[in-house]
Amino acid sequence: MAEETEIWRPGSFTKNFSWGSPSAGLSELHELIELGFDGKMEDVPREVFRQRVRPLGRPEYIPINFFLFNRQERGTDYLVADELVFQAINWRHSARFDKLALFAFNLSIVGKWKGQMKDQRRPALWANAYIRERISRTLNWETRGISANDIESFVLGDKRYVAETTRKLSTNYNYLLQGGRIREFSTSRIERWWVDCLFLALDRIIEDRKIDRIGTPPSEYGPLLRRFGFVELTGKRSLEKDLAIKHLVSLYDACGGRLRFSDDAAKERTKALLPDVQNFAANDPRPRGAVHVTNPRILKSIPAVCAMLARYAGFDDIGPDDLDEFDLEDFVRRKTRAALDKLEAAGVVPTMTAEELMKLTRGE
Repeated sequence: MAEETEIWRPGSFTKNFSWGSPSAGLSELHELIELGFDGKMEDVPREVFRQRVRPLGRPEYIPINFFLFNRQERGTDYLVADELVFQAINWRHSARFDKLALFAFNLSIVGKWKGQMKDQRRPALWANAYIRERISRTLNWETRGISANDIESFVLGDKRYVAETTRKLSTNYNYLLQGGRIREFSTSRIERWWVDCLFLALDRIIEDRKIDRIGTPPSEYGPLLRRFGFVELTGKRSLEKDLAIKHLVSLYDACGGRLRFSDDAAKERTKALLPDVQNFAANDPRPRGAVHVTNPRILKSIPAVCAMLARYAGFDDIGPDDLDEFDLEDFVRRKTRAALDKLEAAGVVPTMTAEELMKLTRGE
């Protein structure tokens, strides 16, 4: 298992990115992932990925060594198709992708490849510590304090950092933080990028444990998220987030973990958990949405084949078009109206309309 106490070295992160202006976000990374995986949710040999992206003329070592997850099989190095790849190949570049990618970097769990140095298994622990110890613990997500100078001061003052170079690391990381929209992390409310981050965290943690032949039962998902500082890495803590984690862990488990990306595995899991459901197949192969019945802010994009598994976990299933244009208030309004209609059908006459209930819950 990758250790959190290893010494900090910057590795190739001190080289030039060539990713353009921070205002463009991490669009270059999005393009590299989409091209390197050839638009498919399948693990790809590391060398094949490099060959595919090389014509773009941009350094590939930053994506494959710091953002993506690596594994070995029969002497071949592979890059893993996980939540970060799922978002890159199914949606255009967006602020949501930028924040998910930044989280992947800060989580710093990238697996193992041939010729890897020991400290490369968690290559950006200095970034992980900067977010958890400086931004979260000390600044309480007051992101105006983030700068290259602040980053440099943090690593220089920590004995875990053993490299001589600090300035280039600090300017590169500040660039990445701005491009990854770190200032938007400070919210205590649930947003879709945060939900995606939770799935990515579990993908990475579980795959990393597999390398060392350590199994991960669902009962350990929550404790492992706490151990790896998921909440501290993704903004301010709140009761809403604490409750959401429990629901999302259930959804992740129901969908089979990373096996959610395998149609055959998801179908077999549906048969096992829902034996009365026969031959379910979504009419539209595009990813769908799973929204929790107690809080519609808990909205997760999932492969279409997982729709019934989401219902098993207590989520409502919404179609691809509704997912892309999801309107929180309209969803709540429709659900409230449906509940009132059900009461009327049962002979119970409500004293308030759906609109009046909406206003009441908003404090109007």
